[in-house]
Amino acid sequence: MKSLSLTTRISLLFAVAAALVLLVTSYFLTQKVEAHFEEEDRIELNGKLELVRNLFTQASNSKTLDRLPQQLDDALVGHHGLAVVVTDATGNIWFATSGADFPGTLLQGCQARPATCTDGTLHQWVQNGVSHRGMAVSITAGSGGPYTVAVAQDIEHHALFMDTFRSVLGIAIALAALATAGLGWVVTRWGLLPLRQVTDTVAGISAERLGARLPSSGLPAELMPLTTAFNAMLARLDDSFRRLSEFSSNIAHELRTPISNLMTQTQVALSSARDKGEYKEVLYSSLEEYERMAQMVGDMLYLAQADNGLLTPGQESVNLGDETHGLFDYFEAWAEERGVSLALAGSATVPGDRLMLRRALSNLISNAIRHTPSGQTVRVSLAMHGDKAVVAVENPGPEIPAEHLPRLFDRFYRVDPSRQRKGDGAGLGLAIVKSIIDAHGGLIQVVSTRQATRFQLTLPALTG
Repeated sequence: MKSLSLTTRISLLFAVAAALVLLVTSYFLTQKVEAHFEEEDRIELNGKLELVRNLFTQASNSKTLDRLPQQLDDALVGHHGLAVVVTDATGNIWFATSGADFPGTLLQGCQARPATCTDGTLHQWVQNGVSHRGMAVSITAGSGGPYTVAVAQDIEHHALFMDTFRSVLGIAIALAALATAGLGWVVTRWGLLPLRQVTDTVAGISAERLGARLPSSGLPAELMPLTTAFNAMLARLDDSFRRLSEFSSNIAHELRTPISNLMTQTQVALSSARDKGEYKEVLYSSLEEYERMAQMVGDMLYLAQADNGLLTPGQESVNLGDETHGLFDYFEAWAEERGVSLALAGSATVPGDRLMLRRALSNLISNAIRHTPSGQTVRVSLAMHGDKAVVAVENPGPEIPAEHLPRLFDRFYRVDPSRQRKGDGAGLGLAIVKSIIDAHGGLIQVVSTRQATRFQLTLPALTG
């Protein structure tokens, strides 16, 4: 089943809402008109009852009482649709106009309790298909009584008017609902024009046009949060596609070099007969390339685990000072070879995975040694600040331009991509450090000046 468009839905809702409002309004209007007619009939009937009551009050003796029917006839001349009946105390009809056909309960009720039948309660009934409205009261003549007087008014013209009134209202409501639906469709379509413009813009966005953005001005306030969120999503996608493209290119580049080396060495080894020592040297050289590729593949798998939330660090107590001392011992020979000294200050203990944190520190320290000029010192400082532990690895060396700092933790990213640094790794070390720190709920920052470059780790510390 095809779903309705938003324009059609809003138009129908407009029509339904308008119809409901008009129905409620017509209901109260109908009630008001009916109450008006009822009040008019009440006034008319009360006037006739007052006329009859005055005539009976003036009948002070039997002689004047005998002339009363004629006086009633004369008084009621010209009142079409009005019926009057008067009964005596025994229930016999004393006077009645033509067409006076009252329900028995109306007269009998007043005859049974004449002392209380004085308020003229309004009654309505249908007799022979004609609607009537009337009332009955008990009165006393000057020379006797009591008498029961009932007056009724033919209200068929009121009923016909109300039927016509209801029909006209029904037609008006139906036409108003249709008109509201039509106008609602036009207004809604015009009001949703900015949304269609946004849709057209979005439809034109592809992997090749991720730089396109939705307009951020001239839109209704309701669409501004959507536009802002969508533009932010496009920016993230654009950045992700760019990084993915660079990542693929870097993988191909990093794998091409060792594979090319392996092919060249193998071709040279096969080009002529060689002795056992030469073949052994070729195999050792190939082994270095294999180790390099294995290390890169292992690092990539590690980062893939981090991307999928599979790095779950333990919660043992890790003394960062002891781990740093151990790494200093490990890197001591390499540092001496490069003429770099190592220094540690402070202490800190954090909860986490010892091997993961040791790997993060190892990557930072090896990176610092690699970029420190001969005769300089790599400094590692540890400190506790409340519930945080701060680790700083600082090395003197050339300043890293500010535009490169935000991307230092990207995979395969190098500040100088033209340099082919054999033995320096594939550019995944800092990305691994960030993934480890993120897994521990920490933060990594880098600051570079002309004097030194400083990597700072902030980790949750042990509490209690």
